[in-house]
Amino acid sequence: MGFALAALLVGIGAFFFGLVPVLGAIVGIAGVVLGVLALNKRQSKGMAVTGLVLGGVGALASIGMTLGLGAVANNASADKPAAAVAQSTEQKTDEPTADAPTHTTEPPVQTKAPEPEAPAVPIEYKTALIKAKSYSDVMHMSKAGIYDQLTSEYGEKYSAEAAQYAVDNLQADWNANALAKAKSYQENMAMSPEAIRDQLTSQYGEKFTPEEADYAIQHLSN
Repeated sequence: MGFALAALLVGIGAFFFGLVPVLGAIVGIAGVVLGVLALNKRQSKGMAVTGLVLGGVGALASIGMTLGLGAVANNASADKPAAAVAQSTEQKTDEPTADAPTHTTEPPVQTKAPEPEAPAVPIEYKTALIKAKSYSDVMHMSKAGIYDQLTSEYGEKYSAEAAQYAVDNLQADWNANALAKAKSYQENMAMSPEAIRDQLTSQYGEKFTPEEADYAIQHLSN
C-alpha cells in the first residue's frame, strides 16, 4: 500500500502546484510514476488511480503554464523589433523630398487605403489552445472532454469563449484519440468492445461522438 498512498499524496500535491511552472510538472510526473508502480504491484487501486490522475493533471497544468509564459515572452520580444521598424519607416516618410517641377501635367496618383489589421488574439485564448493541445496529445481526450476540462471550476477555469476558441482551432485527430483511449481500456482494464463503446460515448466518461467511438471499435485489432 506504500506506493498507492505515496501516489495519492504526491498527486494531491501536484494538483495544487499545477500552476507553478516546472515544479508542478516534476511533482506531477512523480505522482504518475508512483501510481503506475502501485498498480503494477496490485496495491490499492483507488488511491493509485487517483494519485495517477491528479499527478497527470498537475503535470499538464504546469507544462501548459510554462509554455504559455514562454509564448507571452516570445510575443513581447517579437513586438519590439516590429515597433522599431514601424518607427523607422515613419521617420523616413516624414523626411522632405526634393522639389518637383512645377510644370508637371501628370494626375495625382491615388493610393489605396490600407486594409484594417485583424484583431489580436487574447492571451487567454492562446494559453487555452496550448492547454487543449496538451490534453489531446498526452491524454487523448475528446473535443467535448477538453472543453469541459478547460471551463470546469475544478479544472482550468477558462472562460467559455476561450475554451471554444481552443477546441475550434485545435488541430487534433479525434478518431485517433478515441482509438487510443479504446486500446487503453482494452489493454489495462480488459473491457469488452461494447463496454468500451459505452465508456467512450458516455457523458460521464470520455464524451466522444458515436462516429468516433465506432471508428475506435472497428480498429481495435489494428
